Amino acid sequence: MLPGGAAVKRPFHRRLWALLVHCRSMNLLAGKRILLGISGGIAAYKSAELVRLLRAAGAEVRVLMTAAATGFVGAQTFQALSGQPVYCDWNDEHDAMGHIELARWADFMLVAPATADTLARLAQGRADDLLAAVCLASEAPLAVAPAMNRGMWQHPATRANVSLLRERGVHVWGPAEGEQACGESGPGRMLEPTELLQALSQSFASGRLAGVEVVVTAGPTREPLDPVRFLSNRSSGKMGYALATAARDAGARVTLVSGPVALEAPEGVERVLVETAQEMLQAVLERMEGCRLFIATAAVADYRPRHPAQEKIKKQADELVLRLEPAPDILATVAARTPRPVCVGFAAETQELERYAHRKRLAKGVEMIAANRVGAGLGFDSDDNELLLVWEGGSRRLARDRKSRLARQLVDEIATRYFPRSGEEKAAGHHAKYSA
Repeated sequence: MLPGGAAVKRPFHRRLWALLVHCRSMNLLAGKRILLGISGGIAAYKSAELVRLLRAAGAEVRVLMTAAATGFVGAQTFQALSGQPVYCDWNDEHDAMGHIELARWADFMLVAPATADTLARLAQGRADDLLAAVCLASEAPLAVAPAMNRGMWQHPATRANVSLLRERGVHVWGPAEGEQACGESGPGRMLEPTELLQALSQSFASGRLAGVEVVVTAGPTREPLDPVRFLSNRSSGKMGYALATAARDAGARVTLVSGPVALEAPEGVERVLVETAQEMLQAVLERMEGCRLFIATAAVADYRPRHPAQEKIKKQADELVLRLEPAPDILATVAARTPRPVCVGFAAETQELERYAHRKRLAKGVEMIAANRVGAGLGFDSDDNELLLVWEGGSRRLARDRKSRLARQLVDEIATRYFPRSGEEKAAGHHAKYSA
């Protein structure tokens, strides 16, 4: 028992719980784009703390307010907390993105507080203010955190609107029960910011790969010509790092074996830095014990100099002949092991994408190939990509999108095909916890 009894103990436990939620959310929300809609309710003051917590967890946050919401908390407060302009009206001078681009920006959209009027407008598919229009236009997951008087929450009209939103796939988080601003007590309080933070973070934790050991390779390799020069390629490593993050968010234990890139290691992922194809192969093989999924995203050199010079090569002749030999084939080596993990490879092609993807899958003996075109504005050095997934007897195209979103789609496809039962019941149970 702490000194002071329960009156001291409860605040201590609340602070400890908030710290644990924050640490968990740091992994799952880092780099995620959260669009927070705020409607006109007194609970809008809680949303300021939610923005602060999201930023502390590494998320990018943009705030969209109704005109009524600005009567409770000023837009400048949210601009200061988010570090971004606040969207309040169709005619905002800083709203250069437009409502469609704003809708596409988000990885997840949360309306908190969501008043009874807002729930009704969303259920009707209204688009006559910016918040409603963005909710209608966005393809990102949408959640609402109801906040209203208990009588309004329990009214059959509100219950019908909530039921309709749930049928359309909208997450309903809350409300909680307790004392309300009107002086009454009952269901209708918006969930606390820490609870919404946890619900948001868990929305990115599908559990589809819960407990699965995953090894991902990323980036280029460098094959030395001499002490100052090397053969390499234009791979930025962004796709591999996005896949490591997506696998982590799906509950996997992830090791990322990375060539030289200008990227920070994802939170909660073990990163091993290497340079040459041989070093990458060695690092991968050392981590095969217990590995159940291997995703070979790295752009590994096909050839390396047979005899790297020990001293800098001087410019002396009109031409220079380099003798090259095949570099180690990491994907084929792992696929040939017994036992071996599920193997997914990547293929960067400039032409005949589907034919070369199927050919590579058969040649390497792997379950799946994710192929993409490379060239100006595609693949290398880009934040966007598009993929063709091929497996025995089937294929699927993933339309051009941010690499972070493509990574989540690819991880979901892998989990569905090769790990169909991992974590599904846990994920379903989590969402039930936050629904009324």
